[in-house]
Formats: sequence, C-alpha cells, structure tokens
Amino acid sequence: MGEDITNKHSIIMTTIRDAILKSLEDLGNLSNSTDICNHILSNKYYDFGGAKTPTNTVSAQLGDFIRNGDTRVKRIKKEGGVYFYYLAKNEQNIESDILTATENGTHQRKIEKVKSYEERDLHKLLSSYLKSTAVYSKTIFHEQSTYGKDSNQIWTHPDMVGVRFLNLQTKASQNFLKSINRSDIFKLSSFEIKKEINSDAELKKAFFQAVSNSSWANYGYLAAYEIGDSLTEEMERLNQSFGIGIIKLNANPYLTKVLFQPRYNHLDFKTIDKLCKINREFEKFIEQIEKLMTAEERYYKATEKELDEFCDDYFLNDADADKYCKDRNIPVEIITADML
Repeated sequence: MGEDITNKHSIIMTTIRDAILKSLEDLGNLSNSTDICNHILSNKYYDFGGAKTPTNTVSAQLGDFIRNGDTRVKRIKKEGGVYFYYLAKNEQNIESDILTATENGTHQRKIEKVKSYEERDLHKLLSSYLKSTAVYSKTIFHEQSTYGKDSNQIWTHPDMVGVRFLNLQTKASQNFLKSINRSDIFKLSSFEIKKEINSDAELKKAFFQAVSNSSWANYGYLAAYEIGDSLTEEMERLNQSFGIGIIKLNANPYLTKVLFQPRYNHLDFKTIDKLCKINREFEKFIEQIEKLMTAEERYYKATEKELDEFCDDYFLNDADADKYCKDRNIPVEIITADML
C-alpha cells in the first residue's frame, strides 16, 4: 500500500513552543492564533491532552513569545485589534508596508541558583542566538595556539568569532559589490564571554579584555550570563567610550539581549594575520569565509553548508535548549507570580 500522506509530517513536538515555531515556518506568512492552532492540530504537531480550548493555549504562548522578547517571533496588529504573527527570518519575504506595528515586551526575572557550570557551556547559548540573527560563529580555543599555555594569550584571543554576510537578492548586485569592495559583503565580530560580572572591578577587567581581543574585528562584544543590576551606568559609559557591545545571555538563547550596540571598526588585517599564524582554527574560519565569498553560484549552497558544519553547534528547538541547560546546571530564569 502507498504511504499515508496525511501522516507524513505528523511529528509530535515536545513543547507547544516548538509546535508553534514549526507551524509558523510551514505557513510562511502572517498568521493569527486560530490559523496557527488549526495548523498544529491538522498536522498533529502537539498533543493538547484533551484541552477544550487549544486556541487559547496557542494564543497565550504566542503572547509569551512577544512579552519575553523572543527574537524568533514577531507580530503586528491589524484592523479589529487582531494580532498576526510571523517568523523574524521570514520578514524579508513579507510586504514592507504590512509590517507597521511590531511589538515587543519584557518581564522582570530572577535567577534560581543551582550547581556551577563552565564558562564554555555558554558558547552554545551564544552560537544559537547568533545563528537566529544570521551570524555564523566559531569557538577559538586559545590553549590550542602557539604558546597557548601562556596566560597572556587570553588577552590576544577572542572566545568566539562570528561572520554575517550581506543578504543581496540578485546575482548582479552581489557581483557589483564584490567588484567595488569585497570586504563590504561581510562583517566580522569578536566575542568575549563571562559567566558573571557582579562588580565594577570585574566589569572593567572583562571589558578591557574584550577591547584587547577584538581590535581586529568590525564589531567587538562582551557577553555574560549574569550581570549585576548596579553596573548599567558604567556599562553605558564604557560602551560609549570604547565601542564594545554588551550582550546579556539567557538560558533560552532566543531571549538573549544586546544591551548596548557595538561601534563599527575597519578590519585590522595585520592582527588577523597574526591570529591566523598562531591559531589554526581561526585560520580555517577565515579560509571558510574567503571560500564562500569566491564560490561560483552553482557551488554556493554546498560551500555555505560546509561553513555551517565547520562552525559551532546550535540548538534546533527549545526542548534541546532546556535539556542542555538542565544537564549542565546552567541556572534558568524563573518568572514568579509576584513579578507578573
């Protein structure tokens, strides 16, 4: 007998969040909560457990995506006060005049302390956030470099590097820009990562380590999982003076926030050359970028896949992120009733 086409895509998701994201991806355009719920039900993406009002469940979760500032989902309000939702990555495919009322919101949170975790456990959280913003990222292990055991190497190497390519829609515009200035079609970023920054002294040490490690890049960032509430004013001052962006990581990587934007700098090719000489992984990262920029059109997709496989892993869904944080004792942010 032939394959049952109606069940071909019937994959039950672990969480309602993943079912909503999958449905938004399938639908590919503006959709209200009823459309999304019907799509979930018809494709059996999630078991509502006999809930009498699954549409209300979907609507509530969609609201949480927006209130929590999840970078993957956006919405607009149309006539009649009805909200329509779409994936941020599909924004370029939606008519620009339709996108007029995207909203965002936040909740205050507190962190529940559990057993300690390693700083490098945070790399996958950052790489997943960066992937959702079209940035390819790669961890750079300073201990693998020439003289890697020298403690001063931590002031030379970034913890992670990233690249974002300019998304041009036509081959003509891509070739035109390449012929003018090839460096304009991509931007390189450097990331210094810390578990926590709770004092002014810790902030300054981490910040100037980020300054030192990012001198070669277009953008430099300091990313931390826990940041003291009293440091906002000093972070703003340092950001304005030295141009290093500051990222607040989150257990759900798509709720990660850029607190202060970085300042653009021209690439320092001498420092890039130095890093290539002392660290093979950094050199391979640069090689992969050059390979993708020079790939013929027929090889572009394969070369892009090669870059993606070379770069750091990232989460495919929320359930994977939740399990990862639990397994590595990364403290999760909890919303309590008194915060609502």
